[in-house]
Parts: sequence; C-alpha cells; structure tokens
Amino acid sequence: MNDPLKKYRRQFRIWKNNRRLKREKEYYNQKFTSLGLAIPDEQTLRQELKNIFPHLTTKAKGELSIIALYHHYNWENEALKPSLEKFGHIRHYDWLDKFSHSSKNERKSLKAAMNRDLIRQVNTWMAEEKADVIFTYVSGELVEPAALQEIRCHGVPLVNLALNDKEHFVGKIHSGRAFGARDICRYFDLNWTSTEDAVIKYCVEGARPIYLPEGANPQIHKPYDIEKTIDVSFVGQCYGNRATVISELQNRGVAVKAYGIGWPDGPLPTEEMVKMYSRSKINLGFGGVSGLRDTFSLKGRDFEIPMSGGLYLTEDHPELSIAFRPDEEILTYSGIDDLVYKIEYYLANPAVAEAIRKKGHERSLREHTWEMRFAKIFHITGILQ
Repeated sequence: MNDPLKKYRRQFRIWKNNRRLKREKEYYNQKFTSLGLAIPDEQTLRQELKNIFPHLTTKAKGELSIIALYHHYNWENEALKPSLEKFGHIRHYDWLDKFSHSSKNERKSLKAAMNRDLIRQVNTWMAEEKADVIFTYVSGELVEPAALQEIRCHGVPLVNLALNDKEHFVGKIHSGRAFGARDICRYFDLNWTSTEDAVIKYCVEGARPIYLPEGANPQIHKPYDIEKTIDVSFVGQCYGNRATVISELQNRGVAVKAYGIGWPDGPLPTEEMVKMYSRSKINLGFGGVSGLRDTFSLKGRDFEIPMSGGLYLTEDHPELSIAFRPDEEILTYSGIDDLVYKIEYYLANPAVAEAIRKKGHERSLREHTWEMRFAKIFHITGILQ
C-alpha cells in the first residue's frame, strides 16, 4: 500500500474499530457482573427448553422434520444442508432465491417484503407438516424482531447460528437497529455462537446462548491421494495483513502460492480448493479479524483444512486450543520470523509434519463435523434421542 492517504485511512479504521470493540466489551462485562448473571451450562439449557416445550417428544436420528432459513452465500449448502439432512427431512428457505433479481440497495428497501414472505413460507410449511425445529442463520440486518416473534408462535424451538460475533454482535447500527445479533437474539430459544467471548453479551441481552465452534463436512472436506507438489499455500481472501505476509514469505525465499478473491490467481472451485489442501505440504492460516488489531477468532478453515487431511499452520491465539492441541495436531506461529522458522523446519522434516497432519485429521473426524454440532444442538433442544 503505497498511497499514504489510504494507509492513514486504514489505520484510522483499525483504531476506530478497536476502540468500539473495547468499549463494547467493557460495557457487557460490567453489565454481566452488575446483573449477577451466569453463563448457562448444557444441563441448564436443556432443562429450560424442556420447561418451555414440555410437549416435545424425542425422535430418532433421520426422523426429524426441519425448517432451515438461511442464504447460500458460498459454503452453506455444502456444509449446513447435507449435515442437517442426516437428521431428517429438510425444507430450506433462501429469501434471495426470490429477490435475487434485485440489486443490493433494492434488497435493503425490500427488507419488509422479504420478512413477510419468510413468515408466509414458514406458516405454509408448518400448516402442511409441523416441523420439530426451525434452524436459522440470520442477522439483524436481514430479519425483523416482529418476524421472529410470529415464527416463534408455532411452538417449536427456534435456533439461530451466528459466526461473526467477535466483531458483529452489534455491528453497524441503522435507525437504532443493530445489524448483528444484539436486537434479535432474545427472540430465539437457543443462540449458537462460534465466538466464546460473545456468550456474556447474549446473557446480558436476555438471550439463551451456547458456544460451539464451526465444523467441517467430511463428505466435502476429505483427503485426496495426490502428490504434494506445493510447499506452502494459502486459500482465502486478500485483505488486512495477508498480502504483506505472503510478500514477505516470498522475499525470504518461501515458495508460497495464494488463491482467493483479491489474489492474482483468483479463487478456486470447491473441489480444487480441497485438493489444494492435499497438494500442499503446508497450508497457511490467518486468525485475525479484518480491520482489528490483536483480535482473533476461529475460522472455518481451522476445521476444513485438518478435515481435508492438510497440515495446517496458522496464527496462534487462545481459542485454537479449544479445538486442537497446538504443535501436536496443528501448527501455530507468532510473527513473521516464527512463521518462516516453522515453514523451514517442517519442510525439512516431512516425517514429523506427517505425524502432526494425521493427528489433526483424526481429531477433526472424531470431534469437529457439522453433524456433531447439530447433534448437540438437537439434544439440548430435546428433539433428538
């Protein structure tokens, strides 16, 4: 970035975002303490939901009727849908299927119409066959609280997934309404967040949260028996410090290739992306949140690369140890010098690298599939045997 003005603006945005998140964290920590709140454990959640839905009966896996409300951006139908289908019959509503002809600005003005259509479709489906659960992956930018209240009147658990709560629990605010989960979370019976430190925010807002990381689909993310012809690769968007790190690696003689939006070679189709994980001796990761300094979170690739049988090397941060044993199942680095050292060491010691790669793959299959995540959610809601 050679333009001083652009660099200054970026640095100002980072400072502003960090200040906002710091204030937000301080506010919720103070409120959580002053209100005497406690984070509910799984047993507490199960009992509370049993009290809310005493009429629910458990069903065997494969027999559930599920309504799923989410838009397929680029990964959802390959991860969420096939995993949900393991549990029963799925009826999926994607609001942009009906409004895809509209521009982004037009869709903003059509929010009310989209919410009405969402309610209409759920009402129609529930009249035809009552679902056991309604699963959503939505935000306050898309869905109105009134729509959720009406959907909730059907008397079955309403569960929402949120993957961006590190930065977007509140997010942008328009006309007093938060684009994140803040203003809608209390209308769900269970809020599944992949951000551990956001749990207290849900509690403060009067919602019922559970922390579960993301996962991967082993039907899609699987190892390929192909030759490892690439030393180091990164698959993901080009933003933040990523271009600087990749450039520095190349300057230090590391043979690294980058693919995705913003990189010269562009993005890879899903199958080719997964094959890249097997083709690469080391798969690079970044744990930072865009536009924020010293702020990290678990990423989808944290699970997808080990599930695909790739050796994974990513930025060190505390949440990784929740899912994997660093330096035994995945590799981590702190700073460019450590990154270069780890790359050189494991390229020179392929047997050590292979042992770690195998353990990461085994751990992923054992604990980190989307199917396992949904099984826990459905057990807690009391609908799965």
